[in-house]
Amino acid sequence: MQAAGRIGLSRLIARYALIADSIQAADEAARLSPSDPEIHRVRATVATRLQMQAEAVKSLEAATRLRERDDLLWLELGNTREEVGDTKGALAALDQAVRWAPYYAHTHWQRGNLLLRMGRFDEAFAELRTAATTNPGYLPNLIDLAWGISKGDVDRTEELLELKDDNARVAFIQFLTRKRQFRGAYNVWSTVADVRESHLFNGGFEEPLVFDGLELGRWVLSNDRKNRLAIDVSEKFIGTRSFQITFDGDWNAATPLLSQTILVDPSKTYRVSYSLKTKDLVTGGPPVFTVNDATTNQLLGKSENFPSTNSWLTLNFTFTSLATTEAAVIRLQRNNCDASPCPIFGVLWLDEIQIQSADTSNPER
Repeated sequence: MQAAGRIGLSRLIARYALIADSIQAADEAARLSPSDPEIHRVRATVATRLQMQAEAVKSLEAATRLRERDDLLWLELGNTREEVGDTKGALAALDQAVRWAPYYAHTHWQRGNLLLRMGRFDEAFAELRTAATTNPGYLPNLIDLAWGISKGDVDRTEELLELKDDNARVAFIQFLTRKRQFRGAYNVWSTVADVRESHLFNGGFEEPLVFDGLELGRWVLSNDRKNRLAIDVSEKFIGTRSFQITFDGDWNAATPLLSQTILVDPSKTYRVSYSLKTKDLVTGGPPVFTVNDATTNQLLGKSENFPSTNSWLTLNFTFTSLATTEAAVIRLQRNNCDASPCPIFGVLWLDEIQIQSADTSNPER
């Protein structure tokens, strides 16, 4: 039989072997075309399906000898060797995968995970960090792995991650915020930003609004397109800007238009002050500020209904944190209406939103 004919026949048999999970057909395909790495790979796949991992290892070893620069083959060989308990051989295979694909994230990620399972944590995280640097899509998994290995220790997690850029730090702060580790998130954030505890960031709206996914120390704006949110340079109480909201209709009372999470001390009373101005504000459910515990969402304090006022007016209210409170969320919401639908129309300007301890006279903007 001509060589081309043998190759064609062997691949036809190999396709049948995959469909029928037939190791006998895979053996015949390999006999007809012993120099074809794809045939050996097919035989390894069939052997793995039949729980014949030792045979799968033999076939993958043959395939890598025939196509040694194929990093995916080396990865398959490494994973299969690990399944049969040969971790040393598995690591040797993954070393080859990294050798032939040193600039790809997946080889470093696989090798790092193997080292992690072997208990070689420092080497493992060096590889995992390389993978996440090459492909940031691995970063959430890297953070999760570090958190698990450190048993929820923020400092140890940060050591394992070796955060070197702001994008990685933002991702870690987001992770800690989701875990309700607000003080740890604040500590990471404070290494790269000028922040203070019990501090409401950009309360005068003089700084640009930052949309980087952070909840702690950032204004979070609603995606509600029925109400237009903007920075206004023509109307302001102090400084050069204010925050303007134009109401065009309905506003769900459960949806805050503006919110920020701040770090606070437990069992402490704070005063929130703010300046507002309105134009033609008409509604049965006026806007209010609420403050809730960031972990339990328990209401800690609430302002009075916003009044209609054509001139700037400064108001304030207090809230008291719980004994377990680490952080609080201040939200711009509206009171429930007695009837539905309950539209809201007009314009609202906000400026100089500040928070301070109720027993001090120095506000934090």
